[in-house]
Formats: sequence, C-alpha cells, structure tokens
Amino acid sequence: MGIFEPYRALGYITENVPFAVQRRGLETFVTVSVGKAFQIFNCAKLILVFVGPQLEKKIRALTCWRDYTYAASGTSIFVFRRAHQVAQWSAHQNKVVHLISLGDHVISMDCKGWIFVWEATNLGKEANPLRRILIEEPASPTCLMHPDTYLNKVIVGTEEGPLYLWNINTGKLLYKFKGWASPVRCCVGSPALDVVGIGCADGKIHLHNLKFDETIVTFSHTTRGAVTALSFRTDGQPILAAGGSSGIISIWNLEKQKLQGVIKDAHDSAICALHFLPNEPVLLSAGADNSLKMWIFDSNDGEARLLRFRSGHSAPPAFIRYYGNGRHILSAGQDRAFRVFSTIQDQQSRELSQGHIAKRARKFKFKEEELKLPPVISFDAAEIRERDWCNVVTCHVDDTVAYTWRLQNFVIGEQILKPTASNCGAVKACAISCCGNFALIGTEEGYLERFNIQSGISRQVYHDVDLAELKAHWGAIVGIACDSTNTLIISGGYDMHIKVWNFKSGEVKSRWSVGSPLVKIQFHRGNGLLATISDDLVLRVYDVIAARLVRTFRGHNDRVTDLCFSEDGKWILSSAMDGTIRIWDVVSAKQLDAMHVAEPVTSLSLSPTMDMLATTHVGHIGIYLWGNRLLYSGILDYGSVVSGEKVVEVLLPTVSSVDEHSNNNEDEECIKESTVQEIQKNSETSLEGDLLGMCPQIMPDMVTLSLLPKAQWQSLVNLDIIKMRNKPVDPPKKPEKAPFFLPSLPSLSGEPTFVKPNSSENDQLSKGKEGKKALSLKKDDSNWDSTFVRLLHSCAEAKDFENLLQFLKGLSPSELDMEFQMLRMLDDSDVLDESSLKQLKEIGLILDFLIESVKAKRDFEFIQALTRLFLKVHGETILQQPCLQKKAKVLLNLLSASWERLDNIFQNVRCTLSFLSNALY
Repeated sequence: MGIFEPYRALGYITENVPFAVQRRGLETFVTVSVGKAFQIFNCAKLILVFVGPQLEKKIRALTCWRDYTYAASGTSIFVFRRAHQVAQWSAHQNKVVHLISLGDHVISMDCKGWIFVWEATNLGKEANPLRRILIEEPASPTCLMHPDTYLNKVIVGTEEGPLYLWNINTGKLLYKFKGWASPVRCCVGSPALDVVGIGCADGKIHLHNLKFDETIVTFSHTTRGAVTALSFRTDGQPILAAGGSSGIISIWNLEKQKLQGVIKDAHDSAICALHFLPNEPVLLSAGADNSLKMWIFDSNDGEARLLRFRSGHSAPPAFIRYYGNGRHILSAGQDRAFRVFSTIQDQQSRELSQGHIAKRARKFKFKEEELKLPPVISFDAAEIRERDWCNVVTCHVDDTVAYTWRLQNFVIGEQILKPTASNCGAVKACAISCCGNFALIGTEEGYLERFNIQSGISRQVYHDVDLAELKAHWGAIVGIACDSTNTLIISGGYDMHIKVWNFKSGEVKSRWSVGSPLVKIQFHRGNGLLATISDDLVLRVYDVIAARLVRTFRGHNDRVTDLCFSEDGKWILSSAMDGTIRIWDVVSAKQLDAMHVAEPVTSLSLSPTMDMLATTHVGHIGIYLWGNRLLYSGILDYGSVVSGEKVVEVLLPTVSSVDEHSNNNEDEECIKESTVQEIQKNSETSLEGDLLGMCPQIMPDMVTLSLLPKAQWQSLVNLDIIKMRNKPVDPPKKPEKAPFFLPSLPSLSGEPTFVKPNSSENDQLSKGKEGKKALSLKKDDSNWDSTFVRLLHSCAEAKDFENLLQFLKGLSPSELDMEFQMLRMLDDSDVLDESSLKQLKEIGLILDFLIESVKAKRDFEFIQALTRLFLKVHGETILQQPCLQKKAKVLLNLLSASWERLDNIFQNVRCTLSFLSNALY
C-alpha cells in the first residue's frame, strides 16, 4: 500500500435495479442499489440512513422485511440486518434476478425459471429453501409479484408473453394467462380485488382481472418504448402512474379511462421503479440516470410537481477540483451538468442551475437536456469573492464564449464572457485572478483576453507582436494561469511555447519552447513553479521568474489526463490513460509513489489540507476519495510507505467504507456473540452497553475512552445542578382522602389501598401485618442487598471488576447516585455496629474497584466522573477512617501519574506537529 489508500465513493444514488419500499413505524424507507452495494434513504427528506457493505458481484434484486434487507448478487442472496450481513443463501445455481417478500417468507427467482421459497429468519450457515419450483415450459421470467388476498400465490411474467399463477405452498401451476403477444416488463397489484396492472414491451398497459381472466381496459403509453414501471395510488384516488424507457411518467385516470397528465423529462433515461407511498399523494420514482425523485399531487388540476430529489452525474464526470477548505468538490460531467459535491454530508450535494430550463423546455417543446449548455471541459474558481459576485468561470465543448457562475446561490451568472475577435474559435482555457476580480480566457485560435468578471467587460487583449493579428499563440491555448499579485500571466499553447505576460501592459516578458505540443499546464502561486505536460509524455517543471527548466519527470506510458500541485508545492500528482497515478517529489526530483487502477483516471484533485485525493475514472459516474496515510496513520518516515519506482496495484474505493471481508469471518463473529452473551448474563446490561465496554486498549501508554454518550458521564459531575434545576416549584400535594364508606389499609406510599369487595377484612388485615413484619427485618439481611452490592462482593472475591463496570455503565446518573447514597454512613460515633462495619467494607471495595479501573487505563472519562461522584458522597467518611485513607492515597497517586503521563504525551505530539509544520512550510 502506498501513500493513498481507498476511502469511499461519492455521487452514487441509484442504478437500474428496482428499489424496495418499507414502512417502519411512522416513517417510510427506500432501499436502492448502487452497483455492488445498497443504500437506504429515509423518505421524509431523502436523507441517507445506511450504506451496506460491498459485495463481490452486482446486485440485481432487492427486497425488505422488518429490519432485514435481502440482496441478490450473482447466484447468492445476502441477508443484512440494517447494514450488517447476518446470512448468505447460496442454493441457486443461476443468477438470481427477482426477490419479493411474502409474509414471513422470501421468494426468489433466477434467470432459468427456478423459484425458491425461503424462511425470512433463516440465518443458519447452511440455509436451505423450504420449497423449490421449476417453470417447466421454456420461458424467460421477467417479473414476479404477489396478488393481494391470494394466499401463497405468485404471478410470473415472461419474455414470451404468457403469465403463470403458481401456488408456492404446493408447488403447482394453477393457471396460465395467454398474455397479449408482447413481452411482459412489469406487473403490480391494484387496490381493487383480483385486478393487476401489466406493462408490456409494446408500450401498452393492461388492467386484467385474474379471477375471470378478462382485460378490463388497455392504455397506450404516450411515447414509444416499453412500459418499465407501474404504481397505483392508494389514498382513494383512481390514479395509475406508468413509467417508460424514455424517462416519461404518464398519469392515467382509471374512472375516466383517459390520460390525466404527463411528467415530461422526469428522468433522463429509463425509469426502473415507481411507487405511491401508502395513503399519500406522493409518487417515488427511480431511474437509470442515477436519480431518486419524489412527486406530489397537490394541485387542483391533478398535475404533479417535484417535491424533493437526490441525484448525481448520469454520465462520467470529466473535470473535478476541490473548492474552498476541502469540504466541497466542483465537478463537470459529460451529462452537461455542473455540480458541487459535499464530502461531509451527501444531502448538501446539488447541481448548479442553468436557468429556467424546465420552463423553456415546456414552452418550446424540447427536452431539458437539449437546452443545457455543452459539457464543461475546464473551469476555475476563486473563493474570495463568493459573496460579492460570480466566482466561477467555465469553458465548454465547441462554445465560443465562457460562462460565469455564482456559487453562493448555485446558479449561472448574468455575465457571458465573449471575446472581442470575430473568428476566435472555441474557448479552450480559463482562469480567475487571485483577487477574484478578473477572468482570463484562451481560445482555439490563440487569442488571450482579460475580462472584469463583475461587469463582463473586456479589459485587455494580449497579443504577441511577432505574430499576425492580435493572437497570443500560433495555435490553441491549452492553459492559463495568474500569479498571486496580479503581476504575471502565464499561457501555454499547442505551438510548444510558454509565454509570460505583464498583467497590466500586456507585453511578453519572457518565452521559451518546450519542444513538444503542450497538453496541460498547472501553476503553483506559492512557489512560482509551472508544471507542464506535452505530447512526449514528459512532465517538466519550470521556474517562471527565472524562465528556466528546474525538474524533469518521466514514467507515464500513455496520454496524461490531469495533474495538480499539493498545497505546499512539494508534490505533483499526475494521471494518465495507462491507469497509473504517480506522485512526484519536487524537492528530491524523484517519484515518490505510483499506483495502478483498473480504469484510467480522467481527472484528479488534492484537497488543500492534503488529507484526501479525489479522482474520476473512465466509465464511472462517481467521484472516488483516497485517504492520505501519512496524515491519518501518523507515519513520519516516507520510506516505510512510498513505493518509489514500483507501481502498486490498488482497488477503487467503494460506496461504503466498511471492509467487504469483515462480515465473512464466521469465527470472529461467533467469538464476539459468545462474549456479548456472557456479559449480558453476568451483569444484566444491554447489548449496546456491552459492545461499548469491549473496546480494547489501543496503546499501553495511552488511555481508552468508554465511548459512552457525553451527557451520561457529564451528568455525574453536575448532578447537584441538575437536581436543583429539576426541583418542582410547588411542593407535592397530599393525595385526597378516600370516601368514608370505602374500607382501606395504610401504605408506605401514602396512597390509599382499598380492600377488594370479594375479600374479607381479616384477610386484608393479615396482609397488612405481614407487610409490617417484613419491614421489621434487620437491615443486614442479605435479601436487602441491591444488585450493585451483590455484584461488588462477587467481583471483589473473583478479583475481576469487569462485570461491575459494565453494570455501572448501564445505569443512569440518578441510579448511580442512589446506589452511592445508600452506602452512606449516618452514624458518626466511634463505636461502629455490625451494619456500619458492613458499609465501611463496601466503601473500601469501591475504592479497590476504582484503583483497578485506573490501572487498566480504560473507560477513562467515565471512571473520572465516577470517582468525583463517589468522593462527593463518601469524602468525609474516608477522612475519618484510617483504613480508607491508605486506599485513597493509592488512588490519588495513580490518578496523578495518569494525568502527568498524558500531559507529557500531548506535549510531545504538539512538538512533533510544530516540527512538521515548520518543515512543510
């Protein structure tokens, strides 16, 4: 492993696999597939809730039942509880293509027509299906559904056209529907009994009565193509939504049997799934264009409007750059979209608006995609003027103008930068000055011009006096850069020349030839170095002020696609079509690291903090993040990490950062489960508390935290303040007296206890005497000991306080305070009775427990809060008893040594960070 290791992928929302919708309590969740993993969104705001682990093969079907998610990948079915794999069913011999949940059973069907019936909770190692059914006739299954009220029955749609009704309990074919001479693409149940909706490949929708085998009505889809998804509205309105392969959703009125509305350009590609939320006028749709959308029908005319959505690039991104402090990434894709992705919260990612595209598309009857700007080939941004005016400039494919964008509002700007020359060709390169006031654009014909980005007015045309006309280069300009003081402008052209211009006067200060046509240039404003890539695959580094070559790097074997500097200017990262990403050290003039990926990198960008590397790849619609091991692993020696001239094979990051093999270690899972069960049996704590208590000691000289919620251990410190704040304003009211004619008995709580009408008064009085007799028992009786005291004695005898610690972590702050208060010694006399001696012994045992916990260096913050609360309650008793003072001194010495050791470690870390900061800058 080299400097960068895979972290995770951004921008994946859904693929062309139908989603699974499930209602849990008052909330609705939708599970979608993203290649080899799945994601779960909360439909309330389409917030990402869970991300499943990466599987070995692509997911082809999904279904849900309670807390379980079932994913068909290859010939196996993987069972997940929330986001953790708990089982794998591998009885199928062919690819599983369909899954549905039916009661407490899961029905699976493969591409060869085998139907398996599984028990939903069958989590054994060698799980076998309850029943196996084979469609004997030669048929290619295309859909599987369960009609409502049809017990143990499923319908199978085929490519040949017929439909089959099977009884999964007996394994018999009950009926065969002839079909409509067209392949069946989807089949869904309707709110009406015995009626199902069937979508065919010829674009027709059939409402069919299963009981009488009659077609009630047939609709024709508004556009050509197959009907790929259907859904019936369930809130009392006779509405049917149909989605097609063209991305259009048609809304049909079943009472009037006519088309009610059309949602044009709902998706840019085929719609894979539709679903009306139960008893709500909300339609959920998913398409193969990597988007998930919710439509609401709340208008008087019955038209739908977009309520909320999540989307990413529908085509591979071609150019990316980190923006600002590294929390956002600007991305331009081949789908004509310009997007900003958040590396912290996925719901903050969005597409920048290009104006009223939808309104103009409806007016002129065009598709929205046709009215969008051409794909972006290059852009530049300046964060300093984000709140004042437009701060992003883009140039597009074969477009003769450059466009400005206002990132503050996520919209396209008002100004369009158009060169003054008439036949200047398409804009190929752009840049923004460091101050954010000026934009520079270079054209295909070699024109270089400076604009005021606020007004869009041209301020300077740069031309070389040695060239004809007003050209800056004899050929296309491939890159532009500006220094940090608005003194110099650097431009590189396909004519093999690099020219340095005076920012104000426009004169050429220096020039030199590279010797090969330039492909891309990158300038670092901090050190004044210019990195260039040309057709000879050589990376050259120039000192712009001295106008001379300072470094040369060779290693790529194919066309170089992108390069970038690190923030400190000491590294240069480059990518090429040979599938390699290489890291060059400018100071030592050598290659630090190189890694090879399966799909070539098209663009890369290193974050300003140098902690993350973002890449895009051929044929992938996501953005992949790589973590810098030198920062996160605390490695100070490059030699132990870098590979040098050796190229290391690495895998691309996945959607989930969870290791795909971590769930397959059965022995480790068995050990973990047995440990949890043992702790539950001994300490009677919750599963969550046990898992928190199992955190191992990471380093011997450090301490390990308990991972408890901050409020749980902080409340122990501020318990007096909390009690004072929660103290009632009015004193508690005395309960009202019972009527005189109702016989009652006295009770400890003060509330009247009434005598049952069917019981005699003598029986009740005898029970009352028994209660008084129980209260008269001595306090030193073992039956009066709480669970805490009994656990304290048992752990002290075994010399292992682990179970006691887990028990205390499961108590609330008020319960902990009550347990300590019950051991308080109220008798201040010198002569101690038997009860006081027992309490004194228990206080000493608690001190032993605290001493052993501090020595273990675990649950540090919880033990500190526990010690504070204990000393607050029993501090006076410890001062009065010499036997307790000795243990208190031992505890004090251990706590002092622990804090002193931590202070020394933190001081060394601060010195190391200061040294690294000085070395880097």
